[in-house]
Order: sequence, then structure tokens, then C-alpha cells
Amino acid sequence: MAAYRAIGLMSGTSMDGVDAALLQTDGETVSAFGPSGYRAYSEQERVLLHAALRDAAMMKDRNARPGRLSEAEDLITRAHAEAVEAFLREHSIDPASIDVVGFHGQTVLHRPERRLTVQIGDGAGLAREIGIPVVYDFRAADVAAGGQGAPLVPVYHRALANALDKPHPIAVLNIGGVANVTMVDGWPDPFACDVGPGNALIDDFMRERTGHPRDPAGVNAAQGHADESAVARVLAHPFFKLKPPKSLDRNDFRDWVADKAGLAAMSDQDGAATLTAITAASVAAIVSHLPKMPKSWIVCGGGSHNVTMMRALSERLAPAQVITAHEAGWNADAMEAQAFAYLAARHLRGLPLTFPSTTGAKEPMPGGVLARPR
Repeated sequence: MAAYRAIGLMSGTSMDGVDAALLQTDGETVSAFGPSGYRAYSEQERVLLHAALRDAAMMKDRNARPGRLSEAEDLITRAHAEAVEAFLREHSIDPASIDVVGFHGQTVLHRPERRLTVQIGDGAGLAREIGIPVVYDFRAADVAAGGQGAPLVPVYHRALANALDKPHPIAVLNIGGVANVTMVDGWPDPFACDVGPGNALIDDFMRERTGHPRDPAGVNAAQGHADESAVARVLAHPFFKLKPPKSLDRNDFRDWVADKAGLAAMSDQDGAATLTAITAASVAAIVSHLPKMPKSWIVCGGGSHNVTMMRALSERLAPAQVITAHEAGWNADAMEAQAFAYLAARHLRGLPLTFPSTTGAKEPMPGGVLARPR
């Protein structure tokens, strides 16, 4: 089967910018990894996106665009077009050589229990703007069929993990705004689920306290003291007792954690330390729900750069080995963008994107919508 040259685009729940990555793949194996790129959101753009999240909270119609959502959707489409155009220029890539672009869009609401998931971004408009076919709206079909619609990346994690010379079972942990895990052990389908809050709570806390949207490398957390009693109160949430499949919206734990952890009374450093411990403890809590005990954990996403987070994970997941995606030879920053290039190629081949063991859909599900430039 001939491989596609695909560009993947991802704007995650941390809402810091657009990642782009080139992949050569037939949708099953990866034959070549290309360069990656990044288009940061300005502070003004991030303010708009946070406003859109608030306006989306009460949505019932996934096609509605109340409040500032229409403006935010225009921003997302324009920013992704700019990301592609800059990426092609920087790496001297002929647009005609690209078969497809995988465009996730920006999740503003995820409520699979109501069969509702909303990712803003105009896929057809993006295709017209960049002159390349675009696959978008990856989650909707799975949610409409009763699945969780998340996580989507496990099928790509499986392709990467199967090529590694590491002890199995391997758990691939993605810590973005929400944390999710994929377990690979030679099964036909990956096993995966969301495990709990990732970077979103830390990012929001640091933004409110300091004006900076994250805790770089976990510096503040390293200087603070994690309140383990607060961690225990947060992990009393019913979500952690649920068996997979299960998924989260980035804001699902915001009010619960603020209340149960008592963040308002904590210093910046103690709050960051406690939130980091909550994420690590959330990951450890999923182990009892996994089919087997992982021997290796590979951490990707923004959380892999947080030294304090990595230390906490190593302590809570011992004796399993915990390494970063970079240490495994992967591009930690580009993995989700690569995944949407991979998923776009799977769409073109009619291959499933989600499985009963990843989202709870009744059968392996295709997904995505193809938009051509004309």
C-alpha cells in the first residue's frame, strides 16, 4: 500500500498554539517522520479562546456558535492556515506534494454522555485556504455511535510502541490538558482511556496567580509542598472508580479541585506542587483498571517537559520504568500533530480510528470528514 504524505495539526486543551508535523504513512505503519512546527497563540488570542470555552459550556447543538464562538472559530481556522503556510515555507515543501492535512480543531465542549462533542474550526474553509484536502471532525462519528469520542491517539501510539524494543506491556501516557493512557501488548486493538486532569489545572492556576500560562519545567511545583490530604480528597471523585472506557472535558475537575484541594489558601508553589501531585496520582489510580501491569511507561505531551511531574510519576508508578517520549526516540512535542496526520491517512483508507477498547463504541469506528479545496 502506497504511503501518504500527510500533515497533522493539533491545538490542544492547553490552548497555547498550533502544532504541525509531517508524516509519511499508509495509516498502519510509519515509513518516514518529517519536520514539525509550531504557531503560538498570542495572549489576546488565548483570551478569546478561554471566552469561547465559557460560552460553549451550555451548548446543546454542536453546530451552534453562541457568544464569541463564531469569532473563535474564525481565529482557529486562520491560525491553522497560517501554521500550514509557514510550515511549508520554512521547510521548502511543495503543497502539491502533500496528500492530506489532518485538522483536529479546538475542543470547546466534550459531553459524550449527551452524545455531544464540539471542535471549532472550519475544515472546508481551511482546505480552500491552503489548497490541500483536509480531514476534520474526527470525534463526532464515534460519539454519535455511543462512544466516548476520546482518546483518539491510541491507534497511533500502538504503531509507535510496536516498533520499540522495550519490555511489554507498554503504557503510553499523554499529558496534555487532560491525561490519557494507551496500553500496548500485542493485542489487535489498543486499550486506552482518559485518566484524569493533565496540565489544564496547573496552567489555569498559574495563569490566575502569575499571569503566565504554565509552570515551566515544574519549577514552582519543585519549590512547593504537595498536600497529600488534598490529593486524597480530589481522588475521591467518582470518575476515578469508573472502569474504562471513560473520557473528560478539560474543565471537568476545575471546580471540584478548587473546592476539595483548597487551592485558594495555598501559595503559588504549594498549589502547583499539589496540582502536579494530583495529576501523578490520577495516573497511578488507573493502573488497577488496566488489563495488565505496565512494565514501561512512555510520557509524551507537555507534561513530559515537567521535571517535577516526571519525578512524581516515577515515584508513584515504581517499579515500572518511566521515561519521556524523547528518551524513547520519539518527537514528544509533535506526537499529537503526527497522530492527526496518521488518522487522516487512515480516513483515506477507510480504516477505523476508534475501537471498543478505546472509546467504548460498539464496533471499530471510522471517523472524520474529507473536504477538498474545490
